[in-house]
Amino acid sequence: MASLPEEQLFQICDQGPAPAKDFYQLAITKHEVIFRTWKISLRLGERGTAPIALKTTHHDFLHHKRLQEQVGAVFGPKTLEYAVSLCQGNFNYLDRLPDDILLRILSFLDLKDTTLLAQVSHRFRTLCNSEKFWEHTVRNRCAEFTNDMDSLANALGWRKMYFTWFYRSGRKMQ
Repeated sequence: MASLPEEQLFQICDQGPAPAKDFYQLAITKHEVIFRTWKISLRLGERGTAPIALKTTHHDFLHHKRLQEQVGAVFGPKTLEYAVSLCQGNFNYLDRLPDDILLRILSFLDLKDTTLLAQVSHRFRTLCNSEKFWEHTVRNRCAEFTNDMDSLANALGWRKMYFTWFYRSGRKMQ
């Protein structure tokens, strides 16, 4: 298995469900799950209460149903599902890549493949339809790209530039 670029795999913070105003944080590292709570209260006896941190191994988290219920109640079922998946060792490296790196990779795919990829998830649909994607696509595939074309693409839009200038005219793309 490839090594992870950093210790922390996932982190999320949120306020608990009403009526409480407590604040929660869930952090998952390569080896443990950390669930922190901060009690928010106007009562004199509870003011300044230190945060509570519950640290557990991935294995223990998978068997700690009460903690899973708390995570699900605070952060929702999708976050709980993702946390359980991480604890089971299902690390999705694609989710961890920044958009600019993914856009660079996508720009080298055939357009029919990006059309299919856009159906995989909301993130890929957003990336495949973005102006940045079309800019990368035009720049990577046009051997004779000039500054005038750059100005035109910025005025028209990169997607429109691709379909008007290259796709319909049958110009040579790399």
